[in-house]
Amino acid sequence: MSDFHIQQCIEWLNWYSQQYGPPQNDPATVVRLIRATADYLNWMKSVNYSLGAQHLHRRQLELFLDFVKNRRLHWQQLFTVNTREHFKKISGLATTAAINGLSRYLVEQGQIKTSLPQHPQQKKLTGTFEDYLQFRKDGHQTDTHQLVAIRRVLFALCDYLNEQDITLRQLRIEDLDGFMAEFCQPFSPGTCRTYRTIVRGFLRYLYQQGILKKDLAPLLIGAPQFAKSKPPKFLRPHEVKLLFESLSVNCAKDLRTYVMVHLAYTLGLRPCEICRITLDDIGFKKYQVTIEDRKNNQPLTLPIPEKTLKAIVAYMVGGRRSKSHDRHLILSFHAPYGPIVPGLVGRYIQQAMHKAGLSSTPYWLRHSYAQHLLSSGASIYEIKQMLGHRHIESSRKYLHIHTDLMREVILDEPL
Repeated sequence: MSDFHIQQCIEWLNWYSQQYGPPQNDPATVVRLIRATADYLNWMKSVNYSLGAQHLHRRQLELFLDFVKNRRLHWQQLFTVNTREHFKKISGLATTAAINGLSRYLVEQGQIKTSLPQHPQQKKLTGTFEDYLQFRKDGHQTDTHQLVAIRRVLFALCDYLNEQDITLRQLRIEDLDGFMAEFCQPFSPGTCRTYRTIVRGFLRYLYQQGILKKDLAPLLIGAPQFAKSKPPKFLRPHEVKLLFESLSVNCAKDLRTYVMVHLAYTLGLRPCEICRITLDDIGFKKYQVTIEDRKNNQPLTLPIPEKTLKAIVAYMVGGRRSKSHDRHLILSFHAPYGPIVPGLVGRYIQQAMHKAGLSSTPYWLRHSYAQHLLSSGASIYEIKQMLGHRHIESSRKYLHIHTDLMREVILDEPL
């Protein structure tokens, strides 16, 4: 909303007051909303939101302003769930993204206390359940999609325990088996495994906090799995060559994917570690990168191969948003151009692998990195450190099979 539109609105207020008396709402509140809307739209323009998004938000906010003008609402009442739902019903809008966005902007500016929730009908977790969710948020290892899944499972578990009149301190494995059987009935086996993992994480938290006297997480298992021990899957040399030959560098998005694949293959980084690398973590002159936020909470400095560093430089010159103030290396191409989530890193890497005709996942690159360390003579303890594993058992699986080393030891054949 331009200064011209602001002046128009003020003139409208003066004309309305002369014709019909003061508007039902406080004129000061209306003027404040007009100026806040103008500031918000100018901010959207400054961070390069698309013209379509700016137009959508401007149109919704103009409707919201008309809605507010004829109602007795104080400033703090404008951005409440009840007001938003009433406006949504009156206006007939399917979404109120602009109102939500304006509320978040005003919170950052200190003009209101809390922003509007994106899902107003969603119940709030309480007590230990909410504490665990906050614990996962603060750990910086959980992206938004994972938090949504965790919240969904915690809600269901909370409701189940309330129905059965069971407290967290009274939890038994029989209760958990009953919950999982009921909750997971409509889901696929893969989804059930994901939800079971979420419940195990919550059980470990309860044990660490002293709420449970026994760690029930290892006891929560699914259907029997035969031949459970499987070696890690990794790419063979010709597949690695095929992957890199198929990568394109024709546009900014291709350059970004090129960097992701290099970081995953040459450094064995997880998607969550790739998306958290900042420009300050990279030593361009020393050819090294420091991974500060690892899964095992042990930072590590790794050498960067020359090809990987060149890929990073090419992306920074030809693909990364130079105007962004964010220091993360991998940025989104959509306003406000912040860091992307781990799930997107994995998706782009997998798309590149499928383009090369490889039916594999991003973690195959991490497994390949471990195999290369093994081939070069690294010990299992060194592999554990480089991969960022908490426990040696997590790294031991990489010793399941290595055909070349077996032939050298058993058949005394040279590599």
